[in-house]
Amino acid sequence: MDQRIYHGDISPEDIARSLVAHFHRGNLIVQQIGEGDRLAVQIATSSRPASGGQTALSVNIQKVPDGVICQMGTQAWMGVAASLGMTALFAWHNPFNILHRLDDIAQDVENLQLVEEVWSVIGNAARSAGAGHQLSERLRRMVCSYCLTANPVGESRCIACGAPLGEEQPDTCRSCGYVLAHGERTCPNCGKPVR
Repeated sequence: MDQRIYHGDISPEDIARSLVAHFHRGNLIVQQIGEGDRLAVQIATSSRPASGGQTALSVNIQKVPDGVICQMGTQAWMGVAASLGMTALFAWHNPFNILHRLDDIAQDVENLQLVEEVWSVIGNAARSAGAGHQLSERLRRMVCSYCLTANPVGESRCIACGAPLGEEQPDTCRSCGYVLAHGERTCPNCGKPVR
């Protein structure tokens, strides 16, 4: 399952709204499931598409302390592969039959690019809300445990009192690479315990 984290002031509803607005058209239907901090958006071809084969894809969106995490499920593309196979079979029997299936071919190619298009829509929604992959404000600063002064990440000593900041340095999850704040016991990205 492919996943990406967007840090900033963005909610799962912002992402879901963008996905529904973009994909609920033509041969595609979109369904939003859940509410609040956990949503799922299902994108699929209608039961009787005008052209092309069947496909489906789910996107899970969850609120995390510094933004949202989006997880993309595996796309069901067997219907698209069957449609392309039928086109190839018809073209093999009679090359002029391909002219009658141009709409099917165009729709199948568009369906095969669905995952990339979903990530593009999510990225655009995040950027328009001022969110992105960069560290959030919470993670850009470390607080000195002696004088409680905020320090930039990477400083070896406190800029106010000179105390060592080794323990305050953020760590990363060994399972997924997510940057963790000091003291976090479970990874907000993958949910696995930290060490």
